[in-house]
Amino acid sequence: MKPPPITVMQRDSVNNEIPLLRERHLAILGGMTLLNSDTPLLRAPRRLLLDLAQERDLPALLNLLVTRIGSSEAVALVRLWLVQPGAGCETCPLRFECPDQTQCLHLVASNGRSLVRPESDLSRLDGRFRRFPIGVRKVGRIASTGEPIEVPDLSVKPNWIVDQDWIDSEGITGFAGQPLVHHGKVLGVLGLFSRVRIGDACLDWLRMIADHAAAAIAHSYAWDEVQRLRKRLEDENEYLQFEASGGQGFGEMLGASPALRNVIQQIELVAPTDSTVLILGESGTGKELVARELHRNSSRASRPLIKVNCAAIPRDLFESEFFGHVKGAFTGALRNRTGRFELADGGTLFLDEVGEVPLDLQSKLLRVLQEGEFERIGEEQTRHVNVRVIAATNRDLREEARQHRFREDLYYRLGVFPIELPPLRDRHDDAILLAEHFLQNAARRFGVATPRLTQAVGRQLQNYEWPGNIRELQHVIERAVILSQGGPLRLDLQTAPPPAKRTVPTTEADILTDQQIREIERSNLRRALKAAGGKIYGSGGAAEILDLKPTTLNSRLRAMGISRKGDD
Repeated sequence: MKPPPITVMQRDSVNNEIPLLRERHLAILGGMTLLNSDTPLLRAPRRLLLDLAQERDLPALLNLLVTRIGSSEAVALVRLWLVQPGAGCETCPLRFECPDQTQCLHLVASNGRSLVRPESDLSRLDGRFRRFPIGVRKVGRIASTGEPIEVPDLSVKPNWIVDQDWIDSEGITGFAGQPLVHHGKVLGVLGLFSRVRIGDACLDWLRMIADHAAAAIAHSYAWDEVQRLRKRLEDENEYLQFEASGGQGFGEMLGASPALRNVIQQIELVAPTDSTVLILGESGTGKELVARELHRNSSRASRPLIKVNCAAIPRDLFESEFFGHVKGAFTGALRNRTGRFELADGGTLFLDEVGEVPLDLQSKLLRVLQEGEFERIGEEQTRHVNVRVIAATNRDLREEARQHRFREDLYYRLGVFPIELPPLRDRHDDAILLAEHFLQNAARRFGVATPRLTQAVGRQLQNYEWPGNIRELQHVIERAVILSQGGPLRLDLQTAPPPAKRTVPTTEADILTDQQIREIERSNLRRALKAAGGKIYGSGGAAEILDLKPTTLNSRLRAMGISRKGDD
């Protein structure tokens, strides 16, 4: 018959009272495993407390805790679970006992040694007890109540023991389960199975270690949050600096025409809501300015407005631009990158030229719009964002959806509240007001006296059709300020003539197939490139002739396989 264990008190190297094993031997599976009578259950606990306070990295902190405690031969198993959002519920062995699957205890660190199977790895985190629902089993009850479960002597055989054979075969004598509580909130549970009877002094140390571990874990969480917010501020600052150096906008929304007043009324109606807005209009009508006004008048005005020009993104980088990537996810991914959706979290994301988003990526875009969820490239973690999306396009997305070039469900998701911007030719009364605004800005930027806007020039402005809309007006005024050289303002309206109107088919015989339309577009692009001598950007370039953004033209040329020389 095995004699009962005898507990004595002895001071360790740092003068701590530790219960020691006095049991001379322990029979295991017919053999004999001897433990030194001076083997402590906890080694240098004060040193452990100091080291916990100095560690900021959470994985290193968790490993430090279980490795130090598990280094004693008297410890059979030590484990640490942290309260985290529910994940992996579909494979959790205890999923049917889980009350709501919103959060549970996740096994995050483990250590120990087996006497029955010395080769077994007790640091694994994928066993059957990798999850514990809050309030379920002994570990779950510790988390739900915030009270420890301490059984120094398991000879009483409590009713919560799941595997009595493991208890007997491994010579388990005591158990201590401590909640990790910080400022009244349970962060996790520390559980220890020992091969010695756990004395009162040792239980006191375990309670103290659990308290210090909870504080260290809370500080690690706070440190991670500070680092995340710091990185976010750096990303936002980098983005805003890029935007500030990216050229001038259209200034404020200027004008008194009925068409513009109608747009302003729509902005005032929808801005305070979180509704998705689709801005429609020709190129150069000021869609980005409307997006800025929507954001400025919303409850998200204190958060950033992030802009993505979908026409300027190479096809293979769309997903990275939207959702980000982790280091090494693909060739050239040299560091982690925050995507635009994550950068706009809490704010507004403006998707300019949304019709250029590739069809195969539109399903992922629809998912993040509907559920607020996405994954970075190369990462399995699902991230959640709260973003208001404003989209803009000069395409007819309804027709694109009919032709299966744009997802119909995405079109309806984006077009919750459409705002159509009138072209400048329908706002002739606003042309002079806008011209005066651009005139003052250009003169101030170039450091010259502001030329006078004469009545003759005003009539020219009102009589011109402005195929390039407000953008063309801004460029015409800037060019006029440069050419005036301090004299009267002179306009040059011949460099960008209005495009010839196309005849619209009126009979069934004139209806063209999709292939015929594409061939007409290809031929038109080739003629424009030839007329511009292969030049795309700047005055006289193909983009100006076609009244397109250069980035949009480049995208279409690539899609159709046309080189700058006009060859396929």
